Amino acid sequence: MKVYISIDAEGVAGIADWDQIRTKGDDFALGRRLLLGELNAAIDGVLAVDPQAQIVVNDSHASMRNYPPDELHGNAMLISGQHKPLYMMQGLDATFDAILFIGYHGSIGAHPAILSHTYNPRAIWEVRIAGRPVGESGLNGLVAAHYGVPLALVTGDAATAAEARELVPEVTTVVVKTSHSRFAATNLHPHVAREQIRLGAQHALSELSRHQLVPAYPAPARIEVTFLTADMAEACLVLRGVERVAEQPRTVAATNDDLLELFRIFVGMVMITRALVE
Repeated sequence: MKVYISIDAEGVAGIADWDQIRTKGDDFALGRRLLLGELNAAIDGVLAVDPQAQIVVNDSHASMRNYPPDELHGNAMLISGQHKPLYMMQGLDATFDAILFIGYHGSIGAHPAILSHTYNPRAIWEVRIAGRPVGESGLNGLVAAHYGVPLALVTGDAATAAEARELVPEVTTVVVKTSHSRFAATNLHPHVAREQIRLGAQHALSELSRHQLVPAYPAPARIEVTFLTADMAEACLVLRGVERVAEQPRTVAATNDDLLELFRIFVGMVMITRALVE
């Protein structure tokens, strides 16, 4: 079995503040320990199903260098560092049997959702695909759909789980905390959260063939991105296929039959607008 893990941070039990998941500052030592614990729990669940599984982990949060490679279980391979052309989905291809999204979080418009955002909280106001608001699971699912790889497990808060089920109704979800606001949540004890993630991964992969888990999108698919400012939207018009939405100066759109190309266009928007706020 070949399993792909995209791991974020905001949806990990015990995480409630940006300082815990930035690579600078004293709080990051705690945050890193919590992140590593849930990642290794997911890997342990994979190994319970297939002790010889090939596991590829994509560090998908912020600087994307959050993990000590020698502390990953199962001899997992680690994709880390910037810049990644496919960002949170770098390394995925059609040879994988399943995808796990660990430590994911709700979209910028979700409520209540701890540390909610969609890729860049300082630039992106809302993202819609086929007219429906989506978060990072919905966006990253474009790559999963392109390659035809099942999304087996998503972990995070309740808002994350709900968004994942909108994308893939039969996906296994593990809720490790209940959000009260954007900066407060009731968290499972990390040991309890890790055990639930381990069991969730084991269950999801054991039942893989019983469910329809490949994300589905309309053809062609249309993505609309609303930014905080009109200048950000204007900057994205340099990308091929991107157009401004009429009478909405902060919103741009792109339509494409190729889901991977649509995702690449979105990543281009992220990179361009990030440069405007850094």
